[in-house]
Amino acid sequence: MKGLDWILGKFSVDMGIDLGTANTLVYVRGRGILLNEPSVVAVRKGSTEVLLNGRAVGSTAKEMLGKTPANIVAIRPMKDGVIADFEVTEQMLKYFIHKVHGRSWAVSPRVVIAVPSGITPVEKRAVINSAERAGARKVYLMEEPMAAAIGCGLPFAEPRGSMIVDIGGGTTEVAILSLGGIVQSKSIRVAGDEMDMAVVNHMRTAYDLLIGEQSAETVKMSIGSAFPLKKEQTMEVRGLDKKKGLPKKVVVTSEEIREAISEPVSDIIDSVRDTLHSCPPELAGDLIEQGITLAGGGALLRGIGAAISEAVGLPSRIADEPLTSVVRGTGVFLDNLSEVKSILEQAEEF
Repeated sequence: MKGLDWILGKFSVDMGIDLGTANTLVYVRGRGILLNEPSVVAVRKGSTEVLLNGRAVGSTAKEMLGKTPANIVAIRPMKDGVIADFEVTEQMLKYFIHKVHGRSWAVSPRVVIAVPSGITPVEKRAVINSAERAGARKVYLMEEPMAAAIGCGLPFAEPRGSMIVDIGGGTTEVAILSLGGIVQSKSIRVAGDEMDMAVVNHMRTAYDLLIGEQSAETVKMSIGSAFPLKKEQTMEVRGLDKKKGLPKKVVVTSEEIREAISEPVSDIIDSVRDTLHSCPPELAGDLIEQGITLAGGGALLRGIGAAISEAVGLPSRIADEPLTSVVRGTGVFLDNLSEVKSILEQAEEF
């Protein structure tokens, strides 16, 4: 069977997928990242029928969030890094796989999917089943912190400690790696989405202003920060007056947004601190020199590295292209099977 699979592999468009709460990215072996779209699907209410002849997925569907009529629902089928709606996730994966696969006559692809390190066996099986029904020939799972570390180019296979903090939309993955394995890790379901909701709640309680998650994300990325800025900023925010039911706009400051998101930021810092507390002494010494590498969309929050460094006393750096670190890690896995399979358990079946 392995010989047959090797032959089929020569003709299949194998791909690595970062199936994220906020965005899904797809890497095709030998070709690079071919897809980066929001994990959103627009369906007819009460069904799993995807609109626009099955094309209302990704960017097209995200534009519909909060703007649909009563008979249409734009939903995000992933929550906290795991599948919340199995049927819709299957439809989304099927669309993305077909979009990058291109050739209907080609052999069905082998797929490597990055998943949070803290998900349960049941959640893992749900990911595998959804991908298989979406058209994958074989599905292999890879822990997100390992994928992120590989994608960032960390020396994870060497006998020295490396630390990765991957802040996504639904989860934050913290891991210390050495000799090709995860020595210590922690996965928490606190990340970018919780920061967005904190901004939503702040606007409602402080200004009686109702805004959507997309608007909250814009505020967070425009003037939000985890550490005091050299020059604080302001921004106009528009929404619906909760009491009057009419359009309304207010001006908010970067200081108050920083305070609004301080709780999820503190939870992320605590997860880093907890992971370090369990670190073997020899590896802890390595981290003084190596520092902490930040990946994921949350790494783009201004000052997050400085806030973590101040809290734990270690230098930090933002990975090159942090948004694509995880999917690039799955790509390295696909492009270098002979080298990587000896240190990654999931590769034994290739």
